[in-house]
Amino acid sequence: MPRAIEIEPPRRPAYFWWLLANALALCFAVVSWMVCLHVFGNPEIPRNHEILRRIGRLPELKRHTVLDVPNGNLLDPKGLYSRFFPLTGNQLTRFNSRLMRNYLTNFERPLALTYIEGDYQVEMIRELGPADFIRQGFVIRARALVKPDDFTKPSPYPVLIDYVFPTHETTAAREFRKDDILSVKKSPNCAAIIHVERVLDGDDPMVCLTVIPIAYGPYRVGDDVTFGIEPPAEVNPAARFPLFRP
Repeated sequence: MPRAIEIEPPRRPAYFWWLLANALALCFAVVSWMVCLHVFGNPEIPRNHEILRRIGRLPELKRHTVLDVPNGNLLDPKGLYSRFFPLTGNQLTRFNSRLMRNYLTNFERPLALTYIEGDYQVEMIRELGPADFIRQGFVIRARALVKPDDFTKPSPYPVLIDYVFPTHETTAAREFRKDDILSVKKSPNCAAIIHVERVLDGDDPMVCLTVIPIAYGPYRVGDDVTFGIEPPAEVNPAARFPLFRP
């Protein structure tokens, strides 16, 4: 009886493995490129920020002056309320990411850059700490004051600001008192919005803005006191906002 002869399957040509290796290398290169773009392009994400810190590639905050700050919108309390109060939850999340990215990248693309102006009445003051966005300095919570007309005294308006002073001279916080009036102007303050939140004051909805001056140098309090404002050496994007919480 004739024996059955098993025929070996044909071997795959050598170039099959060569093509497979090149395809895997190409996929790895594309994925690495996309990850690098995501990490370097979105430093406001805490995980990306930590990666950049570990490899020493965090963007250094530029020391702007009044003469070279980026151009942006300028809004008073009424304009701030009209602009930001209608934003919904998802819109606020995306907008805040853009604001933080702008700040951390020195406003290379000054999208949505907004400076505030107006008079604000001081409500609370505290020094910053390790859990805050900026760890050294102090922050003032103040409420906007608006004159309904030319014949009426200014009255509280539903806009709050958390005005951050990045400074090594934290004792300067003692120069501010509750009910003091904080007058903010584009020049010389250049106080830029980095976060927007909707909060409740009792049953009344309000807009709460975290602002940081981006024109650095001496800040004058009254006629006799000055202290220096400098760009922070380190920030914490994982910090919670607003900086004053119930």
